[in-house]
Amino acid sequence: MTESRPRFGPVVRRMVSVEVRDALAGSIRSGFLTPGARLPSERALCEEFGVARTSVREAVQSLVALGQIHKQGNRFYVVERLPEITVPAADERKIRVRELFEVRKVIEVAIAARAAARADTAQVAQIAAVAASFGPGMTLAEFREQDRLFHWSIAGACGNSALQELYGKVLDAVFASEEFRGLLAAQGNADAVRDVIRESAQAHRSIADAIAARDIEQAAMAAERHLTQVEHSMTDLMF
Repeated sequence: MTESRPRFGPVVRRMVSVEVRDALAGSIRSGFLTPGARLPSERALCEEFGVARTSVREAVQSLVALGQIHKQGNRFYVVERLPEITVPAADERKIRVRELFEVRKVIEVAIAARAAARADTAQVAQIAAVAASFGPGMTLAEFREQDRLFHWSIAGACGNSALQELYGKVLDAVFASEEFRGLLAAQGNADAVRDVIRESAQAHRSIADAIAARDIEQAAMAAERHLTQVEHSMTDLMF
């Protein structure tokens, strides 16, 4: 006799900032936060939600980008007239971006670990030099060019030509992706893109340092942390 039991769907993990954003947006839609009303202070929101300031700041910036709140002086207010925006139930662009990052995590974390174990002196120096070339003042075009070179340099040091060839196809898919290009090039995402460039510059140096130190575990962790951070920025903070 076949056992009968309930069927469950996959569990979706959401960033804390997204939960805070949706809760605030719900308060605006319900009229609890009326047009023109001042948002509670950052400290008050942190206490009410029980979250860190970073999560509150990201949630608020998301609502600013959506046009639901605006900044006046040092405080944020609900806009007087909410924009008429229809948001699709599922943003196909971001679904595609998440898929690509899922593939990148599977491959790039393994590649970073192998590079830490197998890279020769010249390869370590090249990775370090490319990592050092990143800076917060880079243009998006400069960043994308150097970003590809950085990750390809690591792949070249993994000591596995088949894995390197496979990763080349992943890079081609990422950099040819219209979804990536559209999110990064949107004018409304300019601040989030600058943050991605700044954070990636730091992350790339951390990955390069771990490879130079031959720290396999740290190289893998730094690579995964970097990809998770960029994915979060693109799927939760960009529009």
